[in-house]
Amino acid sequence: MKQDGKEQKRQGKKSKKLQLYKPRKKNSVEEDAAIQYLQAQYDKINPDEIKTFKDFPLSQKTLKGLKENHYVTPTEIQKQAIGYALQGKDILGAAKTGSGKTLAFLIPILENLFCKKWTRLDGVGALVISPTRELAYQIYEALRKVGHLHDFSAGLIIGGQNLKFERKRMDQINILICTPGRLLQHMDENPLFDCSHLQILVLDEADRCLDMGFEATMNAIIENLPPERQTLLFSATQTKSVKDLARLSLSFPTYIAPHEQAATVTPDLLQQSYIITEIEDKIGILWSFIKNHLKQKVIVFMATCKQVKYIYELFCKLRPGVSLLALYGTLHQEKREKIYNEFCRKSNVVLFATDLASRGLDFPRVNWVIQMDCPEDVETYIHRAGRTARGFTGKGEGLLMLLPHEEKFVEHLQNSKIPINKIQVDPSKVIAPQKKIETLLSDSMELKQSAQRAFVSYLKSVFLMKNKEIFNVQLLDTDSYARSLGLIVPPYIKFLKKQQYAQKKQDNNNVIEKLKAKTESDKEDSDQSEEEVTDVNVEKKPEKQKIKERFVKFDFHNATDTDGKDFFQGNNFDIQLSGELLEEPQVESTKVADVKKLLKKNITVNTTVKFTEEGEIDEEENKDVDPEILKQISSANSSNLHFAKTQLLMQDEDKIDKVKFRESTRAKHKEKKRKLKNKRKEDEGEKDDFGSQSESDGPDLSWLPDPDKIYGKEKGSDNSGDSGEDRNSEASDGADYESGEDRNSEVSDGANHESGDDSESEVEENFHRPTKRKLLETQASVPPRKVKKVQDISASLSVSEAEALAMQLLQTKR
Repeated sequence: MKQDGKEQKRQGKKSKKLQLYKPRKKNSVEEDAAIQYLQAQYDKINPDEIKTFKDFPLSQKTLKGLKENHYVTPTEIQKQAIGYALQGKDILGAAKTGSGKTLAFLIPILENLFCKKWTRLDGVGALVISPTRELAYQIYEALRKVGHLHDFSAGLIIGGQNLKFERKRMDQINILICTPGRLLQHMDENPLFDCSHLQILVLDEADRCLDMGFEATMNAIIENLPPERQTLLFSATQTKSVKDLARLSLSFPTYIAPHEQAATVTPDLLQQSYIITEIEDKIGILWSFIKNHLKQKVIVFMATCKQVKYIYELFCKLRPGVSLLALYGTLHQEKREKIYNEFCRKSNVVLFATDLASRGLDFPRVNWVIQMDCPEDVETYIHRAGRTARGFTGKGEGLLMLLPHEEKFVEHLQNSKIPINKIQVDPSKVIAPQKKIETLLSDSMELKQSAQRAFVSYLKSVFLMKNKEIFNVQLLDTDSYARSLGLIVPPYIKFLKKQQYAQKKQDNNNVIEKLKAKTESDKEDSDQSEEEVTDVNVEKKPEKQKIKERFVKFDFHNATDTDGKDFFQGNNFDIQLSGELLEEPQVESTKVADVKKLLKKNITVNTTVKFTEEGEIDEEENKDVDPEILKQISSANSSNLHFAKTQLLMQDEDKIDKVKFRESTRAKHKEKKRKLKNKRKEDEGEKDDFGSQSESDGPDLSWLPDPDKIYGKEKGSDNSGDSGEDRNSEASDGADYESGEDRNSEVSDGANHESGDDSESEVEENFHRPTKRKLLETQASVPPRKVKKVQDISASLSVSEAEALAMQLLQTKR
């Protein structure tokens, strides 16, 4: 029996465990009466009389949820915002960071839906839009703590989560907390999403949601929302733009700013300071600070994600002796949530982060906020510094690192009622691990590439900043910054080179246009001055003033560049009078100064003009010079010559010289082509079918074989013919030897001596020319005879024969 009783108890326990949800019976009559009572009390709310949350006309479920989480006394923003929100008014709420703005809009959402008896079947009743995923996650966790006793369903819709899981449950959510991008995706793609019955729209960090980064997305979202709704905007730096408010269709919004009349816009317990340092010392100062604050909780803000990634990886390898975390936008969502929760949990940790973590996140017990890079504007500084000194008793400190040319930012902070003090860093405590960093980069190619990306991304962020008075990429020492990151050679900055080239081109065009306008105005002024001088009725001027008018006044101060700075440093180049002597101003030796000296001596630059003995311009000698330039030179004098006019003259002459150079180059090419063409024609005309000389010069038959050997000796021939033939052949060989050319070479201008021509005529007389057909046959069978040199012939002759040959050559030469 005992065993049966035990089994029954076990079965009863199992049945209780399996029953997950037990529907509670609602007393509709009591609930309706409570709702009517609460609604009647809304108009009687006086913010000055509110001491605790019980003084508000709130439902018991909300009050119990607040009590369980130790929310007893409301803050200033909560006292004023909750009452107006319960009355159904649109609100613009602005308060310091850490003042409790989240509960200021979560409590009215719960009470509004409770009074209207909202159920899951009614769809989305409240929409909360946040600029970052971490802030949306924080709002969702706060709603779960305070409103877990209510029957509403809440959903967190952010990027990086399972989209299919969200789609299936979209029609069951009453309170939707989301980021703009994922919300618009569901509006466009999910047929289950319906917000036609929306009651309340909340924009947390409203100025960030409505700025240029989310402008197109927010416009598309607002178009899909019903116009009849209650809208609540909250931020530490609230927008007052009429354009932004008109986009949201606000109807007579109530502006709530409890700290607007306060002495400071930052928390009172926040101690703020800044230091001036060079760009190459930033990493060393940050490393030394972390080493001296190992037992504290620190957030380090940087400008770009790649900077955060590189510094985190570098410091992890250097091992400072404290936990290190990095939070930036390119991380996966699950990892971001893990890092956020881990940083909230730990007490001794350093978090490297971008502006992703600067808005709205409630990090508990943060001791230091270090802004390693200058923030974009005052609003960004306020949100960054607000991550510490949160709550009533929270204390914290903030440190801002500025470059020497960024110190103007302090004036903007002081004008915005932000107290900040300048401090100095003790040089003895700064230890820069430069050698270790260079060693790590030499060993790891991945770390080196990460450093290069961080270098380029930082310069690009400075280049894209709007305030060019503070952020000027041209003033950065890029080589020193690269060495501080461990890079021996700085990476190539492509976008900066393009920008410099385009800016230089634009500046040159602007200067030329201004100089042209200046020349015209100077010409008009000179004409007017000449008329005034020639006037007879001019009064006598003082002696000193007359002496000044004799000299040329070079006025260059109007020739400015695009930045508004003087094109030449200093004002007018006037000659100053000191006593009786005139002293010229001291000008640096530059091209401009050289041109001025030439102009003072009446020397025209880059022009050669010849004059006659009488002093007039010689027109025949100056045919190539442009007549307009001659006219300007002849009419110019020392009173109206100046640098701009000379520059324009030089430009005109350069154009003329370029045209002349092109014409001369074309003429040379044409002449060269003509000579080559004529040479080809001569070569073709000089050779006949047998490759011999032309008929006008007579055929060169030296290559033919001996006809006596082929046809035999002709009858009637005697020894005199043989001797003549030998003599002629020897003479021809000697002529060839003297001329230094081969007989078969081209002969264009009768280079052979007279003896060569005589030998050819005698050969024609001594033997008959064979027929053309026989010549062709012999040409095909017998190769042409090579011309023998004199040395080869003399080697086979005896002494007497050689003497006879020499005498014969001498006679032929004569």
